[in-house]
Amino acid sequence: MNHPCLSCGACCAHFRVGFHWSETEPMMGGTVPAGLTARLDPHRVYMRGTWSPAPRCIALDAEIGVWARCTIHPDKPSVCREVLASWEFGAHSPQCDKARIAHGLAPLTPADWHDDGDIAA
Repeated sequence: MNHPCLSCGACCAHFRVGFHWSETEPMMGGTVPAGLTARLDPHRVYMRGTWSPAPRCIALDAEIGVWARCTIHPDKPSVCREVLASWEFGAHSPQCDKARIAHGLAPLTPADWHDDGDIAA
């Protein structure tokens, strides 16, 4: 079964991604590459590309709705880790649905998580 996020990428091309600057500082346990961020205010940075009228994260490598990957997946910001795919863990995710709909994709359903040899995405 392929994870639906691997053929989506909509959330990375829809939301603004702001977070505390310490997530970029290795000495403080941060993992996000500082070069992929820009200063938002004295306490927050944002992923480059996301603070615009047409957000698209600099770390996104994708053709939305076809294939997608985060080039810093293991090191992505906490706010990205908090956005869950709808129904992945048995609960609806309004954020996931909103991003998918904005890119012309149908919201995920519980059926998208059944391994019957094929997966709808």
